[in-house]
Amino acid sequence: METKSEIIDTIRPPVSGAQAPPMTQCETTHGALSKNLEAAPSAIIYCEGNFAQIDGKTANGLVRHSQAYRILSVIDSTYSGQDSGLVLDNEVNNIPIFAHLKVAVAREAKLPDTLIYGMAPSTGRLSPADRSVVLDAIGLGMNIVSGLHEYLSDDPEISKAASERTVTIRDIRKPKLSKDMRLFDGSVANVHALRIAVLGTDCAIGKRTTATVLARALNAKGIKTVLVGTGQTGLMQGAKYGVAMDAVPPQFCCGELEGAIVAASKTEKPDVILIEGQGALSHPAFCTSAFILRGSQPDAVILQHAPKRAHRCDFPNMPMPTPSSEIALIEAFADTKVIGVTLNHEGMSEAEITSTISAQSQKLELPVTDALSRPAAHLLAMVIAAYPSLKEGDTMAAI
Repeated sequence: METKSEIIDTIRPPVSGAQAPPMTQCETTHGALSKNLEAAPSAIIYCEGNFAQIDGKTANGLVRHSQAYRILSVIDSTYSGQDSGLVLDNEVNNIPIFAHLKVAVAREAKLPDTLIYGMAPSTGRLSPADRSVVLDAIGLGMNIVSGLHEYLSDDPEISKAASERTVTIRDIRKPKLSKDMRLFDGSVANVHALRIAVLGTDCAIGKRTTATVLARALNAKGIKTVLVGTGQTGLMQGAKYGVAMDAVPPQFCCGELEGAIVAASKTEKPDVILIEGQGALSHPAFCTSAFILRGSQPDAVILQHAPKRAHRCDFPNMPMPTPSSEIALIEAFADTKVIGVTLNHEGMSEAEITSTISAQSQKLELPVTDALSRPAAHLLAMVIAAYPSLKEGDTMAAI
């Protein structure tokens, strides 16, 4: 087998070798989830020094939810010997954390299929130590999945090693050739499904997690929902439709996202399409939120905010915006409305979460909840309150 870089398209990640296809978004029964996970390729997530931290968001997301890979363990010497669920969410998930790759591999009866690079460093590049671990995994015969801006399949040393061991390198952020990319044409306006974008006041704030929890809750209620991924973690988790927005030239960002939404609408015929947000509209370092609002033309927005976060990620001199200022900006920028706010409870006590939900709900005159610390029913109620006809199962054309 030749070394192959798998380029992610706007409809579905192509697969090769041990890279199994993800589930459809509407498969929600426990039996279906278990059966598909058993058939999925096994994976170890490398997240040295960053698990449960902001730069470990890819690992954090995969530990919480993965349809495309069966996660066996996490590598981070900081938490060696602990359960990743306890570290991340104070709930046991039986995915252990090890200090080294060799230890993680040795505990398995069969060689794991894949090593996933589970970090999203601001540099977007491998450190020398990370490179060594990737090469060790290839040497063992493991496939590599990476969401870095540095494409490992283009690295001479890594590519050569992969070719010699006949393993695949999947560069999630490696875009299609520009000649194959799609320009925005306005066809998203013909999509009948309700479109809700989950945006935020900063990057790495929990937008994808909230969108995932909401998609599950809606599907469980019989409201057919598809989640369109817009970043590397969502695509790794198994999003059937999506595009890594920050890897696409600006000329094509809106069109590529529009194409994913139109494809999801035509193929799945859902009641609701959720669009994962990226960055923040007010953040000067990112343009992805603007492209998401333009390309998806959402009917509504849910805003994610971290009340205890003092400054933007990686920008200590840049204070966080308030939810009210971000809402005003979103609604001025796009023909949409913010229907609710969700919290990232980092650094907050249970009492603080409760008081903040109450205070922000009164101040913003919007429903407020926390997707992880509060029942998913609260998040579901936020959407039903804005679109009550969903509850009756009416067609979206009537909304």
